[in-house]
Amino acid sequence: MSKENFISFPKDFIWGTSTAAAQVETATDHNWNGVQAMDGYVFKRTTDHEKRRDEDVGYIKQFGSMYRCGVDWARLQTSPFAEFDLEVVEEYRDFFTKLNQEGTKIMFVIHHFMHPNWYEEMGGWLKEKNLDAFIDYAEKCIKHFGDLVENWNTFNEPNVYAVNGYVMGGFPPFKKNYFSGNRAIKNMGKAHDVIYDKIKKAYPDKLVGISCNTVKFVGVNFLGRIAAKFADWWFIDFAPKHFAKLDYWGLSYYAYVPMRPFPVTEIENPGELKKMGLEHDKMWAYVPESFKEIILRFHNKYKKPIIITENGICTDDSDKRISSIKDYLTIMREVIDEGVDLKGYIHWSTWDNFEWNLGPTYRFGLVRINLETMDRTMTKAGEYYAQITRDNGFQP
Repeated sequence: MSKENFISFPKDFIWGTSTAAAQVETATDHNWNGVQAMDGYVFKRTTDHEKRRDEDVGYIKQFGSMYRCGVDWARLQTSPFAEFDLEVVEEYRDFFTKLNQEGTKIMFVIHHFMHPNWYEEMGGWLKEKNLDAFIDYAEKCIKHFGDLVENWNTFNEPNVYAVNGYVMGGFPPFKKNYFSGNRAIKNMGKAHDVIYDKIKKAYPDKLVGISCNTVKFVGVNFLGRIAAKFADWWFIDFAPKHFAKLDYWGLSYYAYVPMRPFPVTEIENPGELKKMGLEHDKMWAYVPESFKEIILRFHNKYKKPIIITENGICTDDSDKRISSIKDYLTIMREVIDEGVDLKGYIHWSTWDNFEWNLGPTYRFGLVRINLETMDRTMTKAGEYYAQITRDNGFQP
């Protein structure tokens, strides 16, 4: 391979991919089970991951040194404060052990938009008294899986979950109340602080953070500028400040969102982004340069290390995915050169999964899933990313 113009990364740079348990395992007694997605599919059978773990290890291990994932709280703990189902514990431990043996470390996500129906019936994140049940679940995750875990995310994108679940009404529990969103994010922050201390007590040397979703909101008219300024403040200033105890910031980025004053997306407004002269995937406008601005903003404000915990595009086209990987990794190298302590890049997603309220036809995977048979096929983009992780860099 020619090294001319080769873009390389620091020696210990973390490469990896990510999935979420709810999006890849068959739905159990949790808050997403039975939800009708926008593309017509019902949230039930996702990708049969629980039946194909050994096969999936074969793909995961090709994509770097870390796999970011979680477990199904509803399978492990069938009622508040109950002991974990030890058969389910062993199933996950076996999976994690095989990954570790292949040289792939685990970044464990404790809450990724999914929790048992019993937790929702108690009032979910709107009641502070429910935090004890979640903290108990987290303590048991530390006890049963901590020896196999390298890195922890207490919460995945709590700002996304609070907005979509309690303000916009797109995620369970489908609430539409701004003050409920504020209450939910504050309670998640309180739980995070307690769990941070518990992880550190058990494993002082393991890193603990969250994944904070970031979006570039841009007003395209007077009302849009007001809406964009408020959305930016809530999403990137107000929500993250509730997670004070962090060893690093996990950041995810997918979206450049014009506001007029309502968001313009390919999901809700097909064809509008093209009319506005904006490149886009199947969901959002594609402006990767905006992520650089956001990374520098977090770096300058918090002076903490950063790991990109999710990043990718929604497309069926492998060539477009390859192009986006090049674009984003070029930006990653630039911010490192500008002094950002960027520790790693974790691509979303390892294989196609059930994209929450949108459905499985919204694809992010490096590995393609046949939605009828659940068979897996490595894509050209997957082969490309695997090569990057082996070479610790790429040819632009």
